[in-house]
Amino acid sequence: MLDLLVKNARIDGEQYLVDIACKDGKIVEIAPSISGETIRTIDALGNFVTPPFVDSHFHMDATLSMGMPRLNQSGTLLEGIKIWGELKPDLTPEGLKERALKLCSWSVAKGNLAIRTHVDTTDPTLMAVDVLLEVREEMKQFIDIQLVAFPQDGVLRCKEGVDLLNKALDKGVDVVGGIPHFERTMDEGRESVRVLCEIAAERGLMVDMHCDESDDPHSRHIEALTFQTQRLGLQGRVAGSHLTSMHSMDNYYVSKLLPLMAEAEMNCVCNPLVNMNLQGRHDTYPKRRGLMRVPELMDMGINVSLGHDDVMDPWYPMGTHDMLEVAHMGAHALHMTGVDQQEALFDAVTVNGAKTLGLSGYGLATGDNADMVVLQAADKMEALRLHPARLFVIRRGAIISTTPAVEATVELDESIKVDFR
Repeated sequence: MLDLLVKNARIDGEQYLVDIACKDGKIVEIAPSISGETIRTIDALGNFVTPPFVDSHFHMDATLSMGMPRLNQSGTLLEGIKIWGELKPDLTPEGLKERALKLCSWSVAKGNLAIRTHVDTTDPTLMAVDVLLEVREEMKQFIDIQLVAFPQDGVLRCKEGVDLLNKALDKGVDVVGGIPHFERTMDEGRESVRVLCEIAAERGLMVDMHCDESDDPHSRHIEALTFQTQRLGLQGRVAGSHLTSMHSMDNYYVSKLLPLMAEAEMNCVCNPLVNMNLQGRHDTYPKRRGLMRVPELMDMGINVSLGHDDVMDPWYPMGTHDMLEVAHMGAHALHMTGVDQQEALFDAVTVNGAKTLGLSGYGLATGDNADMVVLQAADKMEALRLHPARLFVIRRGAIISTTPAVEATVELDESIKVDFR
């Protein structure tokens, strides 16, 4: 007996509608028509079915803390960091956990079933680390949460920064993080990259660094990260997040940098919502967008995924954790509204994100985990345009969230049903 049968699904790459059979948490068959006993059957009604959304870059320890202890009046990155420093002494495990679990409920409703979240390791108590380890355990039935040891104040700039980061990893944090552009000097930033990559190599872990998150065209920490990746044999296991200085770099230098990144099998994570808000703050006019060169990176065969980064915290006052909103902003800010480009951005919040996180069993093929989202849309482009209802969110063959279809009734000369499709 099947656990779940999804009828009349439209999936990418298939010309006709298919049925998807799930048993014991896996997809066991995909075919035009599947019959047999099943515990539950749902009809996708020709709607688009996709693997779950993946948020490749998030800060769950800060989420939903907007206004604590005050609002970010300037809207800048540095004021956000200052507010976070003011807030940290007053954080409680109970409050942090309550906000993180609330965010997770939003994530499930939006079909985000994998999240890589950075957690601050410069607090000597490592309270946020302990709390998010608990959240990861409690939510593992529903969401794959991957924790990054993130030395928010700089691993060398912070007293005992290296020791605290190692303690977080000893507790079970998954990935080595860093923030080289926040160290005191460019040289110390480069040294922090070396130290952190060596820790990852010794422990057999992945790396994900906040890298060159500035408008400085001479910030070169991605070059250092690429070099250390090659030197230590970390190819494919390293991600550079933000990389906003790339927007301002000299074109000749970028023509040298991108092939080196491709050779090192770098993963890149762009955060369009937050970086569009935080970058270019010192500009008059014209104002820079401040995003990494996503089309050029993709053209080089470099894996690019997208992150939401923040939801209602000291750095970003908006958001519902909708990854299609992230991709939608990317389409505009990155000049990626071509057909293939829009589909590539949809992939950047699904399959590319799964690659960045190193997820196994991800996808819509026989043998993959029975994780999927039924969208009120026909394809990737329509999903990007509409940010549609997640009609069903399915995890290991079980339905964990439902949303009614969106339909308006417009009263003109006659009643007209409108779903914007």
